[in-house]
Amino acid sequence: MRPLDGSPPPRRDPAPTRLSYRLHRLWLTPFFRALLRIGIPVFCLVFAAAWYVGDETRRAALFDTYYELRRSIEQRPEFMVAMMQIDGASPEVVQDIQEILAIDFPVSSFELDLEYMRGMVAGLDAVEKAELRISPGGILQIEVVERQPAVVWRSRDGLAVLDAQGHRVSALQSRAARPDLPLIAGDGAQDRVPEALSLFAAAGPIADRVRGLVRVGERRWDLVLDRNQRILLPETGALRALERVIALDQAEDMLARDIVVVDMRISARPTLRLAPGATLKTGNTRTTQAGAIEG
Repeated sequence: MRPLDGSPPPRRDPAPTRLSYRLHRLWLTPFFRALLRIGIPVFCLVFAAAWYVGDETRRAALFDTYYELRRSIEQRPEFMVAMMQIDGASPEVVQDIQEILAIDFPVSSFELDLEYMRGMVAGLDAVEKAELRISPGGILQIEVVERQPAVVWRSRDGLAVLDAQGHRVSALQSRAARPDLPLIAGDGAQDRVPEALSLFAAAGPIADRVRGLVRVGERRWDLVLDRNQRILLPETGALRALERVIALDQAEDMLARDIVVVDMRISARPTLRLAPGATLKTGNTRTTQAGAIEG
């Protein structure tokens, strides 16, 4: 619009207004631009989703669709397990594994917690190590390493078979069921199985006479022989003390005589205890062989 006096109109100020300047600076900030491009659309989507699932009927239908889709995937033939195969286990252990797992085949592999099942199998007394995996063809493969029986342990609770490290393998109804294994007895004997095995090995020359090892006071061993003979071993150096007795027996046939106890608890003063009535007849011989003699 021209002025009435005919003068030219005033020129427009090219400088931005304070409001437009601030809006322009705000638009240039990365946070504001990200808010407009990402934040607002995300907010709208979240709001719409919350509104949709806010209805109980729609929410139930959504969950039903999800579970049906998941079930259809899990029940596909390639994910089904049809049988179980156990390797490395004896028939008794196989039966125990089948009982504790109790899987109703066929079953989806998604329903099998292999790590939990491995822990259950490895928790069996007779199992040292177990590995589980699902093999092609829908087979649950269980590989077992069993503990190897090493000794029979007689305790207050009865008989049990232990491995070379003292781990329980199984219960035992009678000693006659495992005559091939050496016998240990007493409280704490199960914690010293490696030492007991070394003593049994040292007693090899008289193995046919050995009846077992007895742990005394959870501190030391007594080697029990037939004819009610005992070799009392010290708390420390038991193996060396037993080797001395075996060497003396091989040299002098000592254990074939009327000796009830060979006391090696004091290594510097081994002592023999004679059977009743044998002191007067053989006293001098025993003194020269083993030191002090007790009647």
